[in-house]
Order: sequence, then C-alpha cells, then structure tokens
Amino acid sequence: MRQIFLDTETTGLEHKQGHRIIEVAGVEMVNRRLTNRHFHKYINPERAIDEGAQAVHGISLEFLADKPKFAAIAAEFLDFIRGAELVIHNAAFDVGFLNAELARLKLPPVGEVCSGVVDTLKMAKEMHPGKKNNLNALCDRYEVDNSHRTLHGALLDAEILAEVYVAMTRGQESLMIDLGQAPAAAAEIAMSTGQRRPTRVLRASIEELAAHEQVLAGINKESKGKCLWTPPPAEPPAA
Repeated sequence: MRQIFLDTETTGLEHKQGHRIIEVAGVEMVNRRLTNRHFHKYINPERAIDEGAQAVHGISLEFLADKPKFAAIAAEFLDFIRGAELVIHNAAFDVGFLNAELARLKLPPVGEVCSGVVDTLKMAKEMHPGKKNNLNALCDRYEVDNSHRTLHGALLDAEILAEVYVAMTRGQESLMIDLGQAPAAAAEIAMSTGQRRPTRVLRASIEELAAHEQVLAGINKESKGKCLWTPPPAEPPAA
C-alpha cells in the first residue's frame, strides 16, 4: 500500500474567502515504512497573509515573494499523489484548499487523482471521544517526539503525522504480523530442524474450571435445560 501523509499551510482559514495555500508537503510511506521520498513546496499566494495565520506558521509574504505560484507546481504535485491513499489530519481543511487551487487551473480535484483520503482527526475522535485530538495531543498520547515543533510547518507536520498514524494503527499491524509472518517463521524453523516445534498446551486451573461450570449452569437455567455445552442428566439405572 502506498500512502502519502499530507499537510498544507495557508494565508487564512477559509478558501471560500479567497485564502490560498502557501506551503504543501507530503511524505511517502509504502507498506507502513517511510521511503524517504517526499514533496515539499513553498508557494507565492498572490495575496496578503492574515496575522493570525502567520502567527501559527511563521511564514511571511516577504519570504514567499520569489517562490513559484501554485500553477507552476500543480502537475508535479498531482503526479506525486497519483494513485496513493492520502492521510491528512483534518482532511476537509486541506482537501478544500487543494481543490480550490486545482479548480482555478481547471484541473481534476484530489479525489479523482488519489485512491482515497483518510482523516486522522476523525479516526482519533472515534478512538478517543471527548479528548483533545489535535496533532500535539496525539503526539503526547502516543509518545511521538514533537519537541522540535515550535511552529506549524507542512513538511514537519506531515512527518510527525506519519509517526502518529503508525502508532494509532499499531494493533492492526500486530494482527497482520500474527496472521502473515508467524506461520512463515514456523515453517522456516521446521525446515531448518526437520521437526515441528512442540505445541504448548495451557490447561485450565481448578478455579477456572469451577467458574466455567458456574457459567454453564447459569446458561442452562436460563435456557430451561437447553444449553448445548451441558451434558444431559444421566438416566437412572434400569431396575
């Protein structure tokens, strides 16, 4: 599976008010491993930057004055995300801005180029309802080092998001390892030794057996003697 962890920085909060993208970045992951391949561009937005937005990302209009316009990097960006699954924190925000930029150029929206979009904010809210689920909170929760994140930056945030996503979905990874790699490892051991590893049998304790019998008795009572796991009473011996 090819995934692109994506983030943008913008001149303001609403693309519908004419705000533009000033930075876009994505890092590539294949089969849950970063490939060290990434896309990162600063963009001249051709408009002013809100003071509140600049306070968050620290990017000034003076810095962007000699940077390319979105039209100059659009084709390269679309080639980078083509066919990949995009993983974005608060995806509606970034996708909305990207689609607005693409629409200005009469280019297809993100959804027609990539294979799908995963919103890690939505995932986090489902996994941790009622808790803070911004990127900093998730870094604390999953012990991802973000000490070098003093301001928002698209490339740094995309890299951090990739680490957070792997931590959030680590249970799924363990399941895949259990189902896929363990049999292969066992087969390798059998081939090298010519013998199968002995199966370890864990027997129930007396207390566990007694508790099990109590559960079965309760089921048998509720079902009026129809519990499939309870043997029928022994018939009295013939006279």
